[in-house]
Amino acid sequence: MFFKILASGSKGNATLIYNNNTLILIDMGVSLTTLKNGLKSIDKTLEDIDACLFTHDHSDHISGIRFLKNLKTYALENTIPTIHNSVNLYETFYINTFEITPVKTYHDAKDSCGYIIYDLINDQKLVYITDTGFIDEKTIKLCKDPTYLILESNHDLSMLMNSTRPEILKRRIRGQLGHLNNEDSAFYACDMLGKHTKEIVLAHISEECNSTDEAFQAYRKVFSYRHKNIDDYKIIIAKQYECVSGGHYDN
Repeated sequence: MFFKILASGSKGNATLIYNNNTLILIDMGVSLTTLKNGLKSIDKTLEDIDACLFTHDHSDHISGIRFLKNLKTYALENTIPTIHNSVNLYETFYINTFEITPVKTYHDAKDSCGYIIYDLINDQKLVYITDTGFIDEKTIKLCKDPTYLILESNHDLSMLMNSTRPEILKRRIRGQLGHLNNEDSAFYACDMLGKHTKEIVLAHISEECNSTDEAFQAYRKVFSYRHKNIDDYKIIIAKQYECVSGGHYDN
C-alpha cells in the first residue's frame, strides 16, 4: 500500500492512495495539472483512478471536483449534492481491493468525515483524518493500530493566538469544530498507535500559525510524556506545494 499527498493545507488538498490493484483519490482541492503531475509520478493517468472520496465541502477540498465528471465519487449524504455515491458513518464499503469505513470528524462543514482504508491484498490499514477540532472515542477505537496514520496537526496554539488573525477566526480554529493543534494531534496519535504502525504524517499544517519544527517538537514532547519513542516511527510532514510519499512496508 502506498500514498502520495499532492497537497495538504488551506490552499488545497488531494491525496492518492493505491496498491497494485486499486487507486483512489481523497479530496480534490487542487488544479488538474497538479493532479496529473502527481499521477504521472506514479505512472498513472486520470483513467486509472477508481474513485474519489470527499471528506467535506470546503473549497480547499472540493474546488477541483469539476475535473472528475467521469469518475465515481463518494461522500456522506449531505456533503456534496452532485456526489454519485452516498455513504454512511461507520458503514464499510468496498472499492476493488480497498475496504473503506467513514469515521466522524468535527468541523464546521456539512457531514464531515475521515476514512479508514484497509488494503485487503497487503493487510495494511491507513487512517486519514484532517479538518477536525476533536476526535471521539468511537473513532479512536476504530482507528487503532494503523500501518499509516495521516493526521491533522494544523497549528501551534501560541502562534495562532499571537497572529494578526481576527479573534473570531482564532476562536473558530481552536474550537471543537475547527482544527487540531500540534499537542492535541500528538495525544490523539498516541491513542491510535499500535505495534503495526510504521509512518505518521502530520497534515494540514498552517503556513502562518505553525511550522515543521514546531509540529515535530510538539510531537516529540507529547510522545515522551506518554512514554513512547518517536524514533520508532517514520514522521512525514505533508506540504502545501510539494508532494510527499509514503507506504509499502512488508508485514
